[in-house]
Amino acid sequence: MTTQNTDLPTEDRTIRLAEHLAFSRSFQPLFNEGMSLVDETAVYLDGAGRVEAKAMSKAGATLYAAESMRLTTRLMQVASWLLLQRAANQGDMSRAQVEAEKVKVRLEGLGSARESPQYAELPETFRHIVERAVKLERRIAMLDREIYGEASRREGWPNTNPVGEQINLLKTAFNG
Repeated sequence: MTTQNTDLPTEDRTIRLAEHLAFSRSFQPLFNEGMSLVDETAVYLDGAGRVEAKAMSKAGATLYAAESMRLTTRLMQVASWLLLQRAANQGDMSRAQVEAEKVKVRLEGLGSARESPQYAELPETFRHIVERAVKLERRIAMLDREIYGEASRREGWPNTNPVGEQINLLKTAFNG
């Protein structure tokens, strides 16, 4: 007969499903999804995306360039987080090492130009990739908060969006 130790505080006995996911074989599909999206995005931006961007208006091409920078930055942050989790999952890094390295990863720090009037001008394939990347980033950020707590939200990061600031500067420069 097994007995449960009731002397422990309730929070010490809580099973964290997100942590279990990130440190188990169930993590592999999430890892594969993220890395596949990184690869798909690179292929698109270097191929069809480049061709489609050349056919856009000046305003649309500028928005495309800005949004593609946000997209690649977002995906690199997601990939960094996934690689850290995989290293922990495979025993290459301890949780403490992951937490120390994870401070360099910034999730949900970038906005999107979806509210821009020119957003509809962007190629449909590109918009679809952006939407998938944003959804994946949100899922991973939620998983990160479940595993590491709200402290994982960077207190030292500025609340401003540097890419957005650059876009505003460009708009001002071009009277847009």
